[in-house]
Amino acid sequence: MQTAPSATPQEQQAPPDNGEQKSLLSAMFARGTPMLWVPTGYFSMALTYMMLTSVTSIMFKNLGMGNGEAAQYASYLILAYTIKPLFAPFVEMYRTKKFFVLCAQLIVGIGFGAVALAMSLPNYLIIMVFLFGLLSLVGATQDIASDGVYVTSLDSKTQSLFCGIQSLSWNVGPIVASGGMVYLSGWLHTHYFHHQAGVFGPEWIESWRIIFFIAAALTIVTALWHLRVMPDGAKAENAPKSVAEAAFILRDSFVTFFQKRDVWLMVGFAFVFRLSIGLLEKIGPFFMVDPVAKGGLGLSNEMLGLIYGTYGLIAVLLGSLLGGIFVARRGLPATLFVLCCAVNIPNVTFLLMSIYQPDNLWLISAGVAIEKFFFGFGSVGFMIYLMQQLAPGKYTTTHYAFGTGLMGLCMLVTGVVSGHLQQALGYVHYFWLVMAATIPSFLVTWFAPFHNKS
Repeated sequence: MQTAPSATPQEQQAPPDNGEQKSLLSAMFARGTPMLWVPTGYFSMALTYMMLTSVTSIMFKNLGMGNGEAAQYASYLILAYTIKPLFAPFVEMYRTKKFFVLCAQLIVGIGFGAVALAMSLPNYLIIMVFLFGLLSLVGATQDIASDGVYVTSLDSKTQSLFCGIQSLSWNVGPIVASGGMVYLSGWLHTHYFHHQAGVFGPEWIESWRIIFFIAAALTIVTALWHLRVMPDGAKAENAPKSVAEAAFILRDSFVTFFQKRDVWLMVGFAFVFRLSIGLLEKIGPFFMVDPVAKGGLGLSNEMLGLIYGTYGLIAVLLGSLLGGIFVARRGLPATLFVLCCAVNIPNVTFLLMSIYQPDNLWLISAGVAIEKFFFGFGSVGFMIYLMQQLAPGKYTTTHYAFGTGLMGLCMLVTGVVSGHLQQALGYVHYFWLVMAATIPSFLVTWFAPFHNKS
């Protein structure tokens, strides 16, 4: 799940356009080009987010946690990213945005290194969960500050030119984290440390220690690079000058949000649209690596990383591209329900795989790719609806962040309960529950209001 841009409650202002015609190619090779820091900035944001909220669930599973605990602890780490609009104005008050980016990246890097070292201590799981909780707050702050540098350092034309670079760079993070890191953990476990792939327990510590040292090194190197090339970022217009003023702006943004026409229908849409995806997000990978005797598919971490982090992500990106074209041509009101169907109906691939438990890797990869492609295709509608219907008003950026925060809250709640439900029901019955959870999504989409012309 990609997190939303993290603008502060007051609307951040970009530098004015200078009136010159620009092309992406010329901007990429201009002196002091944003290509020096935009790709690395958004890659670092995504790497931190994916390591904390996705990769940790697989690691917890490898270390011997049950599905319930593994999904629960990893899902708790989404909370800081969900509530980041609440502390964004306080980041705006002090020093520069670059200062917060650098501090956050250095702390995350050191923190990942501390996680790796903690694995050799008694009660290492408790220590790791505590460290991950702190790092999620720091990672959310990195998002706020990095988005702030982008918004306030670039004029609107340059922002538009680099929007695709920004999105692509963010999506490299999941490839490296959910694909490369998970794959490497499995390869190290079986080929370097010579342990049995399908047995979960403390033997996995050796592999995951190396993974977190690598993540730490990548993050620290990125911070040192940004020390040289990243601009400071400008203060937003009307930035709060005191804690009281920041609190007033935040309170006013909440009041104006709930004064919107049909706001509760839009809140319901933002929270429920991805309900079935929230139930599937953590359990899908668990299903892939659990033994066949337990109802899973018995895949290794290597195959999981390849299927989810490579084939699955390519399918998401392709689906998102085609979904955007589909909406642009036909308009959101005419396509939103179709997009909802695209997000929810293909979840049936996991139900079918749980019933038949195929051992053909091409068939399994196709099942994941189909679900991910249509998820990417349909999710475009969710984000556009928030931008065009929920967000417009006095605090457009903040209200958009509230909408994505509601989506994040749904991911958190469903993630916390998903593992426990799966353990109680078994995979087949659990995936039937996932299909039943699509019904609320269809209802809120059918009744979603359209009050703003798009």
